[in-house]
Amino acid sequence: MFDFSILISNPLINVAVVSWCAAQILKTSIHLFKHGEFKKERLSGAGGMPSSHSAVTCSVLLTSYLIYGFSSPIFAMAFVLALIVMYDATGVRWAAGLHAKAINYIVEYLGDENTKDKDQLKEMIPKLNESLGHRMIEVVCGALLGFAISLIGYFCF
Repeated sequence: MFDFSILISNPLINVAVVSWCAAQILKTSIHLFKHGEFKKERLSGAGGMPSSHSAVTCSVLLTSYLIYGFSSPIFAMAFVLALIVMYDATGVRWAAGLHAKAINYIVEYLGDENTKDKDQLKEMIPKLNESLGHRMIEVVCGALLGFAISLIGYFCF
């Protein structure tokens, strides 16, 4: 018989999963409040407020510090990973989202110019996801959410 307690026995995985779920639910709720529509894609999609990537990596970062200490290799790896993920979210992924927005605009513009080929053009180039990266405030809020969940998990459970 499989021992299901193993699924909840790793505190680093636990805070990561809880942080991701909390960030995605918040992201979906903020979108619903802001735009008045529920989009189930927000429950698993990238981009938006708060950054779930930052929440996950920062919750693992702080939990690894609290459990293993500053000089542990686990903390060092979590620290480096958090820096890379947050830099990538505000840099490379943000730029990719801007490129997707520009390509979508070009495709729409070309389709408007020649309505005969509009459907064929849209078939060749489907609308790209523009919400890939994050603004700095979204990353900071995600990091704060991750830290909060880490502290709650560590001191309350």
